[in-house]
Amino acid sequence: MIHNSRILILVGPTSSGKSELAVQLAKKFHGEIISADSRQIYKGMDLGTGKVPGKWNLSNKSYPTYIYKSIPHHLIDFQNPARQYSASRFQTVARKKIAQIIKRGVVPIICGGTAHWIDAVIYNQTLPEVKPNTKLRAKLEKQSAEALFKRLIRLDPVRASNIDKFNKRRLIRALEIVISTGRPVAPLGAVLSSPDASGEPKGRYPTLWLGVNLPQKDLYQKIDARLKQRFKAGMINEVTQLHKSGLSFKRLESFGLEYKFISLFLQKKISREELVIQLSFAIKHYSKRQMTWWKRNQEIIWIKPEIKKAIKLTKKFLKS
Repeated sequence: MIHNSRILILVGPTSSGKSELAVQLAKKFHGEIISADSRQIYKGMDLGTGKVPGKWNLSNKSYPTYIYKSIPHHLIDFQNPARQYSASRFQTVARKKIAQIIKRGVVPIICGGTAHWIDAVIYNQTLPEVKPNTKLRAKLEKQSAEALFKRLIRLDPVRASNIDKFNKRRLIRALEIVISTGRPVAPLGAVLSSPDASGEPKGRYPTLWLGVNLPQKDLYQKIDARLKQRFKAGMINEVTQLHKSGLSFKRLESFGLEYKFISLFLQKKISREELVIQLSFAIKHYSKRQMTWWKRNQEIIWIKPEIKKAIKLTKKFLKS
């Protein structure tokens, strides 16, 4: 018997191939994908985020759907990049979306690389709804990203393990939360060790965690090849158009990685050669931090980005 209340989670570092694997699994097991990427939620941020090139199906005006290779994708390409979107908000909306998908008899497949967003949805974490503190933000803004990161390591080492240490916006927000609440977000280990009402440990849902990974050399080659392709496809022009639409360079830089370094290039603060070198290094460094976070989760079964083993594991999970 197939249990349609079960959830498949596909994680892994950037450029590992998890998005395409998720689509293949969705086609095989009648699934729909919930994107868990803190930048792919934004409209107009496509090449720089590695967003799958889907299209909106607006035939049902009450339920517009983002479709890629015939598979519905949720929580993707919907938010104005001028507005903030928090992990707490994602947790609430994603849980509602999961319930809707299960009610239709479809398998929810969560796929993404924003680790703490996925953990927030699956495990019984309570995320604080901390309002922006303008005075604190102004004070923190005066510090360098390096200084902010060092402070976050002291106050919330778990969050620091999966943050882009060059992204001042995220560093400031993480510090704002821990300073305002007086405590870090509950670490995953503590959440996993806490049983639920039935005495069972771990999360809210029966889940299968699949982690897509490659040898570091192969992953780095894919990162460089993908980066080259994105530049060729017009990634610099994408950032230029976002700026022309009203987003300040400061806001663009706050998204980190591609948007930060291309913004610096457009402001003539770095050369084209420095852009490519520094961005490649930053993406590879971020992939290492992603893996540092994921490897804390002993539930993850690590596989290569190949469909055969993923199908075997998923079929066994859904029939168990």
